[in-house]
Amino acid sequence: MSAGKYHRVLLKLSGEAFADSDNSLSPWITASIAGQLADVVGDLGIEVGVVVGGGNIFRGTSPQASGMDRSSADNMGMLATVINALALQDACEKQGLQTRVQSAVSMQELCEPYIRRRAVRHLEKGRVVIFAAGLGAPYFSTDTAAAQRALEIDAEAILKGTKVDGVYDKDPHRHDDATRFSEISHLEALSKGLGVMDATAISLCMDHAMPIVVFELLVEGNIRRVVTGEPIGTLVHAGDAPPVIGPQAQEEIR
Repeated sequence: MSAGKYHRVLLKLSGEAFADSDNSLSPWITASIAGQLADVVGDLGIEVGVVVGGGNIFRGTSPQASGMDRSSADNMGMLATVINALALQDACEKQGLQTRVQSAVSMQELCEPYIRRRAVRHLEKGRVVIFAAGLGAPYFSTDTAAAQRALEIDAEAILKGTKVDGVYDKDPHRHDDATRFSEISHLEALSKGLGVMDATAISLCMDHAMPIVVFELLVEGNIRRVVTGEPIGTLVHAGDAPPVIGPQAQEEIR
């Protein structure tokens, strides 16, 4: 029985979430994410699916892929997500979690094929299901894969873990006066190009009223705070968006 605000969620992790300043894949960061997942799955009973990106290793739209055929580059990016998925699986199992990696591209020696009903059954049994290889097709991002998988497994929300503590009206790393939103509508996030997720993913979430919570991933305990309903990060939802939060109010929330 879930003790959180949500019973089943989809956690979206970019490839960059797995990397520190020196490594393409940081064991320390992977272990930190796994520890947080063990907390919410093992302690609270939340059912968690995870979609991982591959940008720390290779992305089809990155400078590394300059001059390459886009389909070939995206296929390489999909393989990169499998590497991250297997690394996260290993870290989760060291925390005592049962896991399954399901890939949209068949590679049966490494992981299961993605089968919706099987994924749902794993979740019902308390296993963390890690979805790799995006949607298995070029030209679709792992953001879009996250929205698609969240809908397919009947998740109640998408949790997007990032390196910043929410959605801002401008880049907070470049602008000291950047202001964070506490909540915002899908439509406003889309029309203002706020970079919550890509346009296809946001549109899919908007069409199906799927909420998205954007939060800072590597603050210990933040995944637990999100699933228990604490007001951290930014909630992107179907309703009208309230005003952005000013710096003083941000400090009060923290």
